[in-house]
Amino acid sequence: MKLLRIGEKGKEKPAVLDKNGIFKDLSSIIQDFNSETLNHSTINKIKNFNLNDLPEVSSNQRIGACISKPGKFIAVGLNYSDHAAETGAKVPSEPIIFMKATNCINGPNDDIELVKHSKKLDWEVELGIVIGKETKNISEKESKNCILGYCIVNDISEREWQIEKMGQWTKGKSHDTFGPIGPYIVTPDEIDNINNLNLCLDVNGQRMQTGNTSKMIFNVEYIVSYLSKFMSLQPGDLITTGTPPGVGMGKNPQVFLKAGDKMKLSIDCLGEQNSKVKSL
Repeated sequence: MKLLRIGEKGKEKPAVLDKNGIFKDLSSIIQDFNSETLNHSTINKIKNFNLNDLPEVSSNQRIGACISKPGKFIAVGLNYSDHAAETGAKVPSEPIIFMKATNCINGPNDDIELVKHSKKLDWEVELGIVIGKETKNISEKESKNCILGYCIVNDISEREWQIEKMGQWTKGKSHDTFGPIGPYIVTPDEIDNINNLNLCLDVNGQRMQTGNTSKMIFNVEYIVSYLSKFMSLQPGDLITTGTPPGVGMGKNPQVFLKAGDKMKLSIDCLGEQNSKVKSL
């Protein structure tokens, strides 16, 4: 299934894309896609419901972030060997973990804020994992049972704040709008092999990033298992798994986003994002 949230910001309704490509309103079944509802019980409830009985939702409406208020937004850094090389970093022996503050969550087609004190705004197309079951200290084999679905993430990053200012990466990753997610949460049954999906990102029509999840240093199952050994994971938590090469910081000369720039992201089976950089 492809699950999404449609409507004005703060007033989104849960919806599902049916087999005919029509958005169907799920608000009579569940209130929202959040930490209370993003579990396998909800998925089974939707699967067993006759979607033909649900009202249609106009496809012209805004598509919101596919998760409302995730408890945690966890990120993995330098998880593609070729991306590590372009940044001059060593290939990590264990996953590099950091957090994105949840205030950064943004709709897949919403504007990205460029504030006056931002000098090095960058892009990162990534595969996101949505947790659907409380999870703690599990094996790789058990990981699949804890995953509710997947989504596209653009891990927007302000490189000066992230790298040149002292401290952890979080402050360069967490400004409002720095976390576009969606358009859909796609359940695993719609994906043949999550560890073999093509990813790409264009800026103003020019291809910047091309990659495949097969090139990840640590795959999806390993990441979920690894994280569960350091923290419990709850339904609705979001894990973004790193980016392939082609970020602006890795270009020679470096290239960063400016007001008016347009980004287009896609991942096999997961849909597409289209966003614009807006100066504040």
